Amino acid sequence: MRKGTGFGLLFIVSVLIGCTPLGENVVRKGNKESEGDRLTVASTSPDLRNERMVDFSTRRIIRSYGSTVKKYAERYGFDWRLVLAVMKAESRFSVKAQSEKGASGLMQIMPVTSQEVAEILGIEDMAHPKNNIRGGVFYMKRLHNLFDGVEEPDRIKLTLAAYNAGIARIYDAQDLVAYFHEDPTKWASIKDALPYLSKRYYTLHRNIWPEQKPKAGWFGNSSQTVGYVERIMDYYDEYRLVLN
Repeated sequence: MRKGTGFGLLFIVSVLIGCTPLGENVVRKGNKESEGDRLTVASTSPDLRNERMVDFSTRRIIRSYGSTVKKYAERYGFDWRLVLAVMKAESRFSVKAQSEKGASGLMQIMPVTSQEVAEILGIEDMAHPKNNIRGGVFYMKRLHNLFDGVEEPDRIKLTLAAYNAGIARIYDAQDLVAYFHEDPTKWASIKDALPYLSKRYYTLHRNIWPEQKPKAGWFGNSSQTVGYVERIMDYYDEYRLVLN
């Protein structure tokens, strides 16, 4: 389950802390759209006809960055519609979205993660939407690799949970699931275990970890992570119905 990845120390830290900070509201910087934000949606073509079945913001982002999403989704082995669903949940498709702790862009990449990904991929400007998409999908793939051997769609859901909360949180939940003699590769089991990472269950933690608490520390935002995963999967199901 927990294979070595050869990451640099900085990237390990970024993976542990997750991508979008939990409990934060993502804000859109500025009130006026730039020229790059004014996306035309009036025209359509046979290749885009199915987009008319999705909401306006989804149509806008597909017209502007759909080819980029498809390119990197294919490169890293994801369904492009899943990436689209992640972008919708993370930033509501705002290229200028930024959280209070600095997560930025369409994929809401945290600063430490952004710096390490930029170095690995040789990207100078992670703020550019196309680079932000590439970096975010690359980061998703790194997390996905950590769940090698897990069957789909559980592997996707665990990847999403780690993207949101950090891989260390999911590892702690897997420790709990194993303690309960259930399957740590199943999202349903992880979903049920996440609430038990909160401080109120400190007596349980003493039986599992030598430090007497989860390795990543107590976790009080499990409902947000669960909601995040389920929201993305709902978007993904919708997109699979209407987009080729």
